[in-house]
Amino acid sequence: MKLKYTMLAVSDIEKSKLFYWNILGLRTLSHIEGHVVLTGGLALQTDDSWKGFIKKEISYHANDCEIYFEEENFNEFLEIFETKRSEEQIELIHEVIEHSWGQKVIRFYDPDFHIIEVGETMKAVCKRFLGQGKTIEEVAKRMNIPVKAAKMYAK
Repeated sequence: MKLKYTMLAVSDIEKSKLFYWNILGLRTLSHIEGHVVLTGGLALQTDDSWKGFIKKEISYHANDCEIYFEEENFNEFLEIFETKRSEEQIELIHEVIEHSWGQKVIRFYDPDFHIIEVGETMKAVCKRFLGQGKTIEEVAKRMNIPVKAAKMYAK
């Protein structure tokens, strides 16, 4: 078995499609009758269509899962995000935080209040620490990963 897509029910498919295009840089692979498949393994479906399949009401703003993205150029993403945030009226869950292993992330809602997390790649975290003068052993300890993994990320 192979996971193909994560599908989100959305109230306005065009608005959601544009959000994922403009904020996260995804592109449309197909758009057929209330169903959009985007790059990165994400699919959108109108809530009316979705209700027709599951025969249940949709509950937005559940806060029980998130869609996770990684970005190699995290600071560049943040600059673009900040300029678009007010235009798109994006609600933040929290500002940028740094996890105990050193990865910086930000979380916000999409137009239907699905949680989106964008974090810097682990490779970028490793390179940031190496750029601060840490040894590969110190990086591995700081990131709580084996030295072998830190070496892999450092390439």
